[in-house]
Amino acid sequence: MSSDEQTTAAAPRSLAEALRARDDGSLAALLRTRPDLLGPVPNDMTQLATRAGTRASVIRALERLDRYTQQVAQALAVAPDPTTYETLESLLPGEDSAAALPRAVATLRRQALAWGGDDQLRLVRTARELLAPTPQHPSPTGLGPTVAEATAGMSPGRVQEIVAAAGLPSTHDPVSAVAALTALFTDPTRMSALLDEAPTESIDVLNRLVWGPPYGQVTAQPAAHLRWLLDRGLLVPTNPGTVVLPRETALHLRGRRAHRTLEPLAPPLREKAAHRPQVVNAAAAAEAYTAVTTVEELLKDWDEGGPAVLRAGGLSVRDLKRTAVALDSTEQTAAFWVELAYAAGLLAPDGEADERYAATPAYDEWVLLPPAERWQRLAAAWLPATRTAGLVGGRDGKDRTLSALGPHLDRSAAPEVRARVLALLRDELPEGTSPEPDSVIERLTWERPPVSHHRPSNEGAARPSSSSPATLDLRTRLAHWTLTESELLGITGRGALSAHGRALLDHQAPAAIEQAFQAPHLDESPRGPGQSPETARAAKLLAPLLPEPLSHVLLQADLTAVAPGPLERPLADALSVLADIESKGGATVYRFTPGSVRRALDSGRTASDLQAFLTEHSRTPVPQPLAYLIDDVARRHGHLRIGAASAYVRCDDDAVLGEIMADKRSASLRLRRVAPTVLAAQADPGTLLEGLRSMGFAPAAETPEGDVLIARAHAHRTPPRTAPDPVPDGPPLPDDTLVEAALRAIRAGDAASTAPRKQASAHPSNGELPRTGSAETLATMQAAVLTGEALWIGYVNAEGAASQRVIAPVRVEGGFVTAYDHTADEVRTYPLHRVTGVAELSEQ
Repeated sequence: MSSDEQTTAAAPRSLAEALRARDDGSLAALLRTRPDLLGPVPNDMTQLATRAGTRASVIRALERLDRYTQQVAQALAVAPDPTTYETLESLLPGEDSAAALPRAVATLRRQALAWGGDDQLRLVRTARELLAPTPQHPSPTGLGPTVAEATAGMSPGRVQEIVAAAGLPSTHDPVSAVAALTALFTDPTRMSALLDEAPTESIDVLNRLVWGPPYGQVTAQPAAHLRWLLDRGLLVPTNPGTVVLPRETALHLRGRRAHRTLEPLAPPLREKAAHRPQVVNAAAAAEAYTAVTTVEELLKDWDEGGPAVLRAGGLSVRDLKRTAVALDSTEQTAAFWVELAYAAGLLAPDGEADERYAATPAYDEWVLLPPAERWQRLAAAWLPATRTAGLVGGRDGKDRTLSALGPHLDRSAAPEVRARVLALLRDELPEGTSPEPDSVIERLTWERPPVSHHRPSNEGAARPSSSSPATLDLRTRLAHWTLTESELLGITGRGALSAHGRALLDHQAPAAIEQAFQAPHLDESPRGPGQSPETARAAKLLAPLLPEPLSHVLLQADLTAVAPGPLERPLADALSVLADIESKGGATVYRFTPGSVRRALDSGRTASDLQAFLTEHSRTPVPQPLAYLIDDVARRHGHLRIGAASAYVRCDDDAVLGEIMADKRSASLRLRRVAPTVLAAQADPGTLLEGLRSMGFAPAAETPEGDVLIARAHAHRTPPRTAPDPVPDGPPLPDDTLVEAALRAIRAGDAASTAPRKQASAHPSNGELPRTGSAETLATMQAAVLTGEALWIGYVNAEGAASQRVIAPVRVEGGFVTAYDHTADEVRTYPLHRVTGVAELSEQ
């Protein structure tokens, strides 16, 4: 046998044969790249090939190809089937394309989208059907059907007229006539000679159709230049009034190019600004500390129970506005902080009848951690989260407003886009350099281009696009949101990736990027957001850059206190009760008011306690106005006492009670004097307390025993809650154990289905199960135990599912056979009454 014959004989005849010839490493790469093929594990190679050719699986695989590899697949779809590597190369000319083509073809083969050698290269049938041109869905290449396809419904007489007009001899049948036309249109010399005879207007028509769409409209009486094209088959009618440019003609006019513009190289990231790494790290650390304090401030504000949960779920627009005012941010930024706290498991609904949002028990643990570790928890929760805060305020598919913490905010693409954007900043730019945002979008679009098989495209445009605009817009917005949110979170500083951001990314992102983009250099396994050496390293890199908490403030004569930096927690908590925050920034300004001082007195502190506290923690003497304010409020505090009758007011000075009764503002309280020193009210104690305070008095609540009621904040917590699980984008990436087990099962099942059997009349063919009587089955089993031979059996399990297996019997007794099952790669016991038959394997 010649070498050519050997090559032909060895060439795979199907995708299943091509997969069967692969080694375990290649099959493992396929299963990792296309994990949907493992649900459930295929029985053999034929089932694996069938599943790899299903429409849903092929679409998913095509969507994850880069732009150039998609262009190669599109070229294969319009090339002859099968085609050669040289033919494919001629459809994709150019030095850069020639250098990138081997990688693209290898990717298509590795993902089982193409198979066969370089002399018989084939696209899987489903991919060809998706990418090949049809009247409803023209090819992304802009090419139309072949001459044979375009003339399929044409009458034989009309075909012979076209052959004669083209200057070809007539034939005896339409098949040979179409073959002659195809040969003419694919012969560059004869085709050029034919077009040289064409009128100028005819050439103009062809030039308008050559790059697509290839369909045009004609009248019932076409002009002479159109009639010239129709007579020679250079335009072929498809429907009344519609003509198409045959693929062979278009390729000749294009110079055999499948695409107008090829993009074999990934667009590089353009630099926007360069900074020293120290500047970037410092800026990122400042933002990281702000992120930690903002989340803490948010949850402290909701400490006694946050806003109510909407009936449909989520935060109302009014409550989001209030939160934005409290955090001194925009509503969109406030939505990001709220969603971040929720993703980190620090915030959740409390689950009560009157459901409200509140901090979880995990918040009490988180708030005690060092600032760097608190930041790490937030950043590690943000990166894999599928909830997308940028969507808040938009509309869903039913035109309903999307609310913060509400449903319908999950977007499966979000973790992948975040990971890839940050990885590009890490891998494509020098340290300390920020990118042009538009160049990041261009790179992401090249790596994951719009899906080009869903609707037709016109390659006459500068950048053909055939994906859904909503899909493309979402990925673009996700990339913009990633750049903004990573800056808010302190992963980047001044647009560049920080050192602690790199450490975090090295831990969190590799698996997501590998699954989404098939990046061969990223082979790490996915890991959770918990504390690990990598995440601990990110926290260690950040910790020295964060400001040390201070134990002092600067008191000023205008009743303010300035904290020149972050304060120690006990000091900050006490000062937040005694004063109101007036402004934030590099320094925080607190303002003392009668209301804030009364709030401190209500918590059980005395005037002397407050004076001592301020003296201890101030670098400046306590100003006289502040001391007077504290003494004045303390002197009047508790002069009036309020208790529950419904409610009453008690005061030793009856003149004060007379003043209250005379004040018109007390009318709503419905007061009446029941004793010289007691007023009764029909309002509840809380309303009465606030009403008298609004009138300028300083009442204090008292217990039924007559003691002052000390008001302390009641921290409201939800029951233990877990953070929301991300919504996966398709099946998860399989681990090594699953891949190895699946390979063993597929190989064993394939061995069972393809093992050669001895030919006998009782033995079935065409893949049917063997059928033998019970006596023959038992005798064959017993003989195999003595000889140690393997047998092929048919088996029906308890559910009635039939299968075929290759076994090596070890023992036959009690109506059961114990054997080593080559299909399952383990020893199993089978009831003999469930064995449909048995056949001996051939010596091969």
